[in-house]
Amino acid sequence: METTLYLPVKRFLEGLGYTVKGEIGRCDIVALKEDDPTVVVIGELKMAFNLELVLQGVDRARIGDEIWLAGPLSKRGKGRESDSRFRNLCRHLGFGLLGVTATGEVEVLVSPVAPAPRKNARLRSRVVDEHRKRQGDPMAGGSTRAPVMTAYRQQALACAAAMTETPRRPRDLKPTMPDAPKILSRNVYGWFERADRGIYALTDAGRSAVRNWNCPPETERRGVGLGA
Repeated sequence: METTLYLPVKRFLEGLGYTVKGEIGRCDIVALKEDDPTVVVIGELKMAFNLELVLQGVDRARIGDEIWLAGPLSKRGKGRESDSRFRNLCRHLGFGLLGVTATGEVEVLVSPVAPAPRKNARLRSRVVDEHRKRQGDPMAGGSTRAPVMTAYRQQALACAAAMTETPRRPRDLKPTMPDAPKILSRNVYGWFERADRGIYALTDAGRSAVRNWNCPPETERRGVGLGA
């Protein structure tokens, strides 16, 4: 699975000074530097060096400044990653190419250069905003089956965990969960219900979500973000 490639690639990018998080927007990996937030690095993972991996890179080039494509190195060194045509295609597009060994080592096959495509400012802004708001790195890049732990879901779960013992007012939750009023009123996941005017309680679905995501009650969290 692509998730087996995530940690080696994450460590590689962290070694370059980036803060790396997985599964943001449609990107397997998004990496930013605190001292240079204008540079957005995006990584895409595949279990084979194929056209689909390149096409994903082309799509992500609308958002990122630096694109890395990563896949497992073949045991005998005769895979597509050794094909000069494949490497030249990545060079032509400005993409970096990473090979991951069976032991988790990362080899730079092609170094990235500044891409030419124009950026989609709206998508780029959404990716950067999600990266900054998300607490910790709760999702391994390449995940396809589990629900994505977005920053919004993290705050919703934090609200739910804070309401397991008693109904709460949005204003009481807002100091630690800034989007609490919006989350409770929209009730996207069906976890909340009005207990009284301006007061919300948990539904059975909300209690189930707290259990399934292993969220500690508010008294145990002590301000630590979910997924940290």
